[in-house]
Amino acid sequence: MNPKFLVSTLATAVALSFSATAMAKDTSNKEQRFEQITVIGSEQAINDIPGSATFISDEELQKFKFTDISRVLASVPGVYVQEEDGYGLRPNIGMRGTGTGRNDKISVMEDGVLVAPAPYSAPSAYYFPTTGRMESIEVLKGAASVKYGPRTTGGVLNLLSRSLPTEPNSSKGMVDAALGGDGYYKGHAYFGKEKNNTAGLIEVFTYGADGFKELPVGNDNTGFEKTDLLLKFGHTFGQNDAHNLELKIKYSDETSDETYMGLTDEDYQESPYRRYAASQNDEMNTRHNAYQLNYAYRFGDGYEFLATAYLNDFHRNWYKASKVSESYLEQYSEFEANPTSEGIEGIEGIGIKANNRDYQAKGIQSELHIPAGDHYVTVGVRYHEDEMDRFQWEDKYTLNQDLSLTLTEQGVPGSDSNRVDSAEASTLFIQDEWTIDALVVSAGLRYEDITITREEWSKSDPTRSNGLTKDVSNDTEILVPSLGATYTLNENVTLLAGIQKGYAPAAPGNADQEEEESVNIEFGSRFNMDGFSGEVIAFYSDYSNMHGNCTAAVGCSDDNIGDQYNYGEVEVAGFEFSAARTFATDTAMFPVKLTYTYTDSEFKNDFDSEIWGTVEKGDAMPYVPENQVALSLGAEFSAFVVNSQIRYVSDAHANLTQSGLNAIDSRVVWDLAAKYLIDENQKVYLSVDNLFDKTYVANRSNGGIQPGKPRTVQVGYTYSF
Repeated sequence: MNPKFLVSTLATAVALSFSATAMAKDTSNKEQRFEQITVIGSEQAINDIPGSATFISDEELQKFKFTDISRVLASVPGVYVQEEDGYGLRPNIGMRGTGTGRNDKISVMEDGVLVAPAPYSAPSAYYFPTTGRMESIEVLKGAASVKYGPRTTGGVLNLLSRSLPTEPNSSKGMVDAALGGDGYYKGHAYFGKEKNNTAGLIEVFTYGADGFKELPVGNDNTGFEKTDLLLKFGHTFGQNDAHNLELKIKYSDETSDETYMGLTDEDYQESPYRRYAASQNDEMNTRHNAYQLNYAYRFGDGYEFLATAYLNDFHRNWYKASKVSESYLEQYSEFEANPTSEGIEGIEGIGIKANNRDYQAKGIQSELHIPAGDHYVTVGVRYHEDEMDRFQWEDKYTLNQDLSLTLTEQGVPGSDSNRVDSAEASTLFIQDEWTIDALVVSAGLRYEDITITREEWSKSDPTRSNGLTKDVSNDTEILVPSLGATYTLNENVTLLAGIQKGYAPAAPGNADQEEEESVNIEFGSRFNMDGFSGEVIAFYSDYSNMHGNCTAAVGCSDDNIGDQYNYGEVEVAGFEFSAARTFATDTAMFPVKLTYTYTDSEFKNDFDSEIWGTVEKGDAMPYVPENQVALSLGAEFSAFVVNSQIRYVSDAHANLTQSGLNAIDSRVVWDLAAKYLIDENQKVYLSVDNLFDKTYVANRSNGGIQPGKPRTVQVGYTYSF
């Protein structure tokens, strides 16, 4: 038996045997009968957390009906999002200066389970849950986030799916349909019912668009279609309903006509939503299956045992043009300007690569919560396995004078990439919250035992029958401590402070097998006075080694994609501020919220970067803006509600070699939403993303410009019960 699996199994068995000997008492709470694994739990629970925390409720999510996580997180301080496709299908999220590449520096979870396709062996893999079907979203940064791992520098993003009905013999449901510009459509429906301590829920979410970019040939769209199906079943049993069991099954598929191919500066200025003809065959196809079984046992006087088994399978094949650097973009642009010029018959040898990959992540995790007088102890274990199987090939095309593509050479599967990266990880976590009058001290320690492996076969061996050409493995054991505290100064002000070790394991493609390590410090306060609530927190991170993950999205060459680089020392400092208040009159309410993030980042050494170009000591990190501001304004009348969100992001850079030519200019983007309540069950709504049609650079992957989404109007109808 695998020794790591044995350790986790024994730890779980010990926790189970301990809990089974306790006498069950009446701790049932009908609102908690079906388990939903949360990081924060509710907005009211934030005051107990020794770090920055944000809880976005279903009510908040419904204000704008956003399906793009970039827009949802715009008002969360300390979070940066680099847009890519304009619809939020593949966001790039960072926290507190970690960088934003493919969410590879934060822990993304759905219902308390790591949701990245291979969070240890392929941290930059493409997948993000469908935001529009989520019931709430939690963001946790600072000392408290060390519990979740494996990446503890930035923070945690936990997305909570639709919960089961909790009221006895009750049901709930909704139907939501919307249409919008650029062929946008959305259909969302769910129904859940509880009877005799058993509940079930089914949810369908489907949406898509023709896309806002334009190809010069045919009527090919540049949009997407994505569908999610969610099933949940729950049952409570035992004396005082002390036991909860919940099964979650999820399926999703996506087809998106998206590309990495951006535009030259000159073409962006002339036609920002143009796409070159060489990208006309680019298409991403994905399929995701997820299974999760949760068990909860509440016993004694506040004791609680939670266990989860999970399995995630993800397949993707992004068939896309592989040569999209600046020189190739210039060639495509020049040819399209005059494709029928004498002496030019077309562009030969355009490679379109089938980035064909399969991922799997599975594991079991458990927690035991132990109240012990002034102490509240949490002990957690997790055993996790994941892998990425890359089996890729490249076809060759000719771009003709009529701007069509003709296949000239069929690639052989496995001839571009033929390898498997995998990981096994055993984790033990313990945290003690010690209450001393108004002071709560939270001390945590996380232990990780990680083995990461890369197995590679010859590119001329598609059957993988001739033996491995590479077999490398990296074993790591790490202790990650954290210490945080909150002090209730009075009923209006809570002080907080924390220090933790930031950590990220080396990926299989890290030649030096060096972990990312940092020391992270924060301090500040939360306040609730004179109707205003919010927080102000200063943070500082001192990296002894920072990772850079090599992906096509950040401009890496084909031969190096999947590798990881060690960039040495980096310092990040800043502060976060948020304040909210609702002003009221006899006939209306006017909610207002302001958030601000200041970030100063600085490399402390010189190096040449495959990702960022030549980096000199004192350079700021790419894609980390110095200033971010978000202002939300609302007006709520008896039957009519309007909300607006204004966000400002200061300029940044994407490539340090030519920072002047690769600037991401500052921008102000407005979103607007309005709804009319027909009755207590029905409403119609209008939403406008990018109200004033701001044209802006979202990113500059591979030297080309990808634009942000232009103004998009949507109208919809909702019936709920």
